[in-house]
Amino acid sequence: MQRIPVTKTPKVYVGGAFIRSESGRVFPVLKKNAAGTLLGNIPQCTRKDLRNAVEAAAKAGPDWAKRTPYNRGQIIYRLGEMLEARSAEMADALVISGAGSKSVAAKEVSASVDRLIYYAGWADKYEQVLGNTNPVAGPFFNFTVAEPMGIIGVIADDGAPLLGLLSQVAPIILSGNTVVCLASQEFPYPSIVLGEMLATSDLPGGVVNILTGFRKEMVPTFATHTHIRGVSAIVSAEEKKELGMGAAESIKRVRARRRGDGLDWMSEKSQSVYEIRDFVEFKTTWHPIGA
Repeated sequence: MQRIPVTKTPKVYVGGAFIRSESGRVFPVLKKNAAGTLLGNIPQCTRKDLRNAVEAAAKAGPDWAKRTPYNRGQIIYRLGEMLEARSAEMADALVISGAGSKSVAAKEVSASVDRLIYYAGWADKYEQVLGNTNPVAGPFFNFTVAEPMGIIGVIADDGAPLLGLLSQVAPIILSGNTVVCLASQEFPYPSIVLGEMLATSDLPGGVVNILTGFRKEMVPTFATHTHIRGVSAIVSAEEKKELGMGAAESIKRVRARRRGDGLDWMSEKSQSVYEIRDFVEFKTTWHPIGA
């Protein structure tokens, strides 16, 4: 008797748990290499799901920020190890969702592993580069130190649904921020598989929360939610304008880049300590000499 394969039930990863969308809505994703057969019904998240994810990120934030930079680096490094161990599975997820051929998918997964290891190495070093000891006219030590901003929203690129997402997320979380992500709208399945990896990693639940859904429904809430302190987004020109106008109301930091505007996630230029700088705050501390 021929066995009928079990169709996967994808869920989004929020607060360390796998959930369906609050509304129960889904949208179908078809396998690109199997005559259009159903890959799965992906949760179509709503503004309420985004607000719930922000609450989960807020709960996880204080503990994550208190961890030592070395420990955060170890956890990100371990995630890179896990991704490399399951690279075939992740490459398959990219291929069957239509994000690339086998060779392109394998290169994207390898680059994603390297990107995680790169940022893991910066975890206990970026403050020496971005911070400073300032000369002052008095008997004081004056230090500029980098601190996490809080909850950061990430809107992923369709061009590289895994590498692009991790290239945005890794430099944000290593400094102690937490993240709420909107996965690629066109290729959401790889982010579902990534969530399954995060669930079995050492990364505490709520540090990275991954939502799936449509940009037109979610971008306005990313822009205006007052507890989201910054947004890293790969968007269209119209969405960039919408983000800027909405962010002005809550005075949040926005780094918005246009889709397809010369973005090359494989390039070494897409990784830098200055990607970390975009979502930290600089605070100055005074301390009397000899005290």
